Amino acid sequence: MPYRQKKFIFKNAMEIEQYHSPRYGPSGIRGPREKPTPEQMEKINHKNKIRTCRHKLRQNFDINDYFVCLSYRKDERPGDMEGAKKDWQKFIKKLRREYRKRDSELKWIRNIELGSKGAWHIHLIINRIPDTDVILSACWDHGRVWHELLHDRGEFRDLAEYITKDEKSDPRLKEASYSTSRNLPVPPPVKKDFKRKTWPKKPWCPKGFYIDEDSIYEGINRMGFEYRSYTVLRCRRI
Repeated sequence: MPYRQKKFIFKNAMEIEQYHSPRYGPSGIRGPREKPTPEQMEKINHKNKIRTCRHKLRQNFDINDYFVCLSYRKDERPGDMEGAKKDWQKFIKKLRREYRKRDSELKWIRNIELGSKGAWHIHLIINRIPDTDVILSACWDHGRVWHELLHDRGEFRDLAEYITKDEKSDPRLKEASYSTSRNLPVPPPVKKDFKRKTWPKKPWCPKGFYIDEDSIYEGINRMGFEYRSYTVLRCRRI
């Protein structure tokens, strides 16, 4: 039976999706299509948010960029999410201005989070330039600024899941607001149809890469056909 393949190509990773064509059911007849439940749709949307974030990370950031946490002093915590977003807007405006002074373009991914005990903080992924740590502290005046270099486990797979969490995916949160800068392009997938080949029994891996075993997902889609997605990572980062 025909199957299709999508390949998302990044500098140090490739994401591969393989699935049977939805046009054809058994004997060339279109298969029945089931409408997802609200719960299923919620999971699909969250999974897509993680995937989009992961693509933006793999395309636009590197391990020498920063993961940042902006915390609040207890007496300066915002009253609600709108207040936290106003603090964010003031901060990012200052930060963007400082980057421009240094002829650099600011790129960011952030999640504003309210913890179950009432503490607010902002997780931020940002491209690093000289003196970024000093600039961050100068722009954020509501509390402590903590930062570290990005870890590359799974080529940002875990990081994408962490930065996109919300109150439905993490019970430790009461509320969350995820957003990114607009200057984070991602490459379109390379698509290919395999019309006369049987379903591949094993994931394909090109030379110079290895399969990220934790990324492999195989199952049956809503049309009743096999589906596979996985990631291959470059053996030596470039």
